[in-house]
Amino acid sequence: MRIAEIAVFSHRMPVVGGTYRIASSEVDALDSTLVRITADDGTVGWGETCPVGPTYQPHHALGARAALAELCPSLLGRDPSRLRGLHRTMDGSLAGHRYAKAAVDIAAHDLVARHRGVRVADLLGGPLVDAVPSYYATGVGEPDAVAETAAARVAAGYRRIQVKIAGRPVETDVEVVHRVWERLEGTGARLVVDGNRSLTTSDVVRLSQQCRDVPLVLEQPCDTLAELEVVRDRLAHPVHLDEAGTDLATVVRAIGRGVVDGFAMKVTRLGGLVPMATFRDVCEATHVPHTVDDAWGGDVVAAACVQLAATVDPRLLEGVWIAQPYVEQHLDPDHGPEVVDGRIALPEGPGLGVVPRADLLGEPVAVHG
Repeated sequence: MRIAEIAVFSHRMPVVGGTYRIASSEVDALDSTLVRITADDGTVGWGETCPVGPTYQPHHALGARAALAELCPSLLGRDPSRLRGLHRTMDGSLAGHRYAKAAVDIAAHDLVARHRGVRVADLLGGPLVDAVPSYYATGVGEPDAVAETAAARVAAGYRRIQVKIAGRPVETDVEVVHRVWERLEGTGARLVVDGNRSLTTSDVVRLSQQCRDVPLVLEQPCDTLAELEVVRDRLAHPVHLDEAGTDLATVVRAIGRGVVDGFAMKVTRLGGLVPMATFRDVCEATHVPHTVDDAWGGDVVAAACVQLAATVDPRLLEGVWIAQPYVEQHLDPDHGPEVVDGRIALPEGPGLGVVPRADLLGEPVAVHG
């Protein structure tokens, strides 16, 4: 079996309710890049990558498609089942751009699993559960509004709430944390406070000290791992690494130095399911909890997250964030992953379990092969 064709698609996804705000940006629609790999026997696999705008990380939609234009010709004629070999080929064709390479990685997993008549989770070691817990992330907002949203999502079945902060006076963020906890205390829900790397070192210390009575996790409050090392001993809460967890080497360093207590990890940030499975195994070996997420995206990347998450030790899985509650339409209306009572079912059927509908996706923006 060999790769005969790679098609690249662009798909715009409006945000439900208008604008979603995080510390670094505001978005009202996302530009997702999808990849369709077709083998010489006709088997098809789908992948996806969708940055949250151009400032969340050094990723952007046009960059993903430019990177794929460099990568795809070198992949034609390759055996898609040699998944590590595909990564070596991509790395030999283009340095970096793991978020673009992830779309190829996911599509290859989907294709190989469909060819074998198994789920992607089976390729990744086998699922341990039939459904995984999700969590809800509020945008940056005013204290009462965020607290109301958090309470409503707990009532809808979510057991973990992530509250976005930063980009304003830290006093407001302290108030948000206390207002949210007033609504969550006693419900059994866990609280994560996400600074999206936008707090100064002094502000994160101040926030943590002024919220000592609230059992929360701080997610990526400062920009860099070095900044977290500086403040770590002055914080009253556990710290999870998100945006600064840029590669496996950084993950190993952060664990080895004892800088962080967990990770919010994105499949496309690491480069796809091959490196993400290695990350999973490193965390299991060191008993470190983590999420299995992506920055944004539709049914394809959501299914990839769920397939991998189903193979994670449930004691270490912090949850799976997917964009489904925030976007207007499934590309696979019949099988697209959904959050129901705070959980996401493992898609049925071979491969990822989802296939974008042609009439919803439109024509490709590039075809190689």
